Amino acid sequence: MHSWEGPGVRHNHLMARWRVTPVADGVAPARVLQESDLASALRLCALDPVGTVLAATRVEAAIARGLWSVGGQFWGYFRDERLIAFCWVGANLSPVVPDADAEALDAFAVLALTHGRRCSSIVGEAEIVLALWGRLARDWSRPREIRADQPSLMIDHAPLIAPDPLVVRSSPSDFPLLLPACVAMFEEEVGYSPVSGPGGPYESRVRMLVGTGMSYSRIDDGPAGTGVPARSQVRREVVFKAEIGAVAGGVAQVQGVWVPPKHRGHRLSESGMAAVVMAARRDIAPVVSLYVNGYNTRALSAYQAVGFRQVGTFATVLF
Repeated sequence: MHSWEGPGVRHNHLMARWRVTPVADGVAPARVLQESDLASALRLCALDPVGTVLAATRVEAAIARGLWSVGGQFWGYFRDERLIAFCWVGANLSPVVPDADAEALDAFAVLALTHGRRCSSIVGEAEIVLALWGRLARDWSRPREIRADQPSLMIDHAPLIAPDPLVVRSSPSDFPLLLPACVAMFEEEVGYSPVSGPGGPYESRVRMLVGTGMSYSRIDDGPAGTGVPARSQVRREVVFKAEIGAVAGGVAQVQGVWVPPKHRGHRLSESGMAAVVMAARRDIAPVVSLYVNGYNTRALSAYQAVGFRQVGTFATVLF
């Protein structure tokens, strides 16, 4: 999920009436993948590295550190003993279903209905996400919002505009300023606070992204606060920030792009994203991707100015 210099026109949270697809009787079952299946799962991701980067990141982590380390499960669907499709099931559910295979979607729906909803969203390629949701909508809880049109963008060359030289990798000392900025971005984008208390999952993830060099920001010195002598103290503030939230298969996916409201209108996102693209392509992966809400035309224009091009469409079902 992404924000830019303000979300522009937000959805009004009125839910569309999605057609509910019944799950066929006698569907071949999906099963939980084992470590011996992970290489096959990664090969499926390689068919569309940009569209599957969320799930592929978890597969690569499981291969490197073991299934126990990833905090979720992989569900796989086999045909003639060959892995046809799989889902990453953790805080988010991310399906990887080449050609939107109907039998695989039926099998995943059966497993999802059996387990019940535990994820906070279903996210991935729009055709696949919406087809799976159509099989679950009658029985799972009503979502808060369905974002059915989220252009998936990528860039595999130098940015077309000059990068902001003040956007750099965040340091651990920046964390006290970055966490409130991340929370503000999330609240603006999703509509509620992600904070569950000190040391909670959201705070831990932000700290991890900073600690692993996946956070980029521009932090400026602003005027001193009221009653504070200007020469003795200045108030530092985040004026641009973005994170690399997923990396796999030569793709780095940018998430959480944000500029505070009072700094919007100065093209900070364009030059900031150019800096992120330069750094990420140099240090992390040759392809940089992101997805953005289709109604956010200002964001789309900014990313296109940097050199991003659309290669697909994502959808997100938010609970």
